[in-house]
Amino acid sequence: MLTIIDYGASNLKSLTNALDAIKAPYTISNKRDVIKKADKIILPGVGSANFAMAQLKKLKLIDVIRELKVPALGICLGMQILFDYSEEGNTQCLGIIKGQVKKITSPNLKVPHIGWNTVKKQVTRNKKQTDDYFYFVHSYYCIPQDKTSIVALTDYSGEFCSIVRQNHFYGTQFHPEKSGEAGLKILKSFCSL
Repeated sequence: MLTIIDYGASNLKSLTNALDAIKAPYTISNKRDVIKKADKIILPGVGSANFAMAQLKKLKLIDVIRELKVPALGICLGMQILFDYSEEGNTQCLGIIKGQVKKITSPNLKVPHIGWNTVKKQVTRNKKQTDDYFYFVHSYYCIPQDKTSIVALTDYSGEFCSIVRQNHFYGTQFHPEKSGEAGLKILKSFCSL
């Protein structure tokens, strides 16, 4: 069963609506034993890294998430806190993916980056690069230490990692649950792992 981790730093309604649309069964929990028994995990996130990490610490979920052996998807802030460190609130994060999270700084562009933007999947041996549009709402971006973990890039005053994968941990900087058919396709793909 897919479990969505509810740690008080996410908008669950959009995500559950999207999962209902693709007929994916799920449960929502912040209980350690439920999360440990899940066969897939989604770690959503809205808000700040320091608040999210404080909530996970309070719920005693940090080690549970770090020790996951099943596919796990971090969405937006959920992706950012998979990294070592975030400039947002000078926060030590989960440290699952080596790298850091930095603030978008551009005198010419609005921050936060809100709206639709292309996600350019990296060229693989069997597939050509493809560009799809997804919905973003963020002021910080991830810089993976291992560049081979970058699955896709997006340009907003320079390219940043918009999809990351390291082992069984995945992350999307955009919100697939708010990204129409392209977003539903991502969620469906994750649910079928």
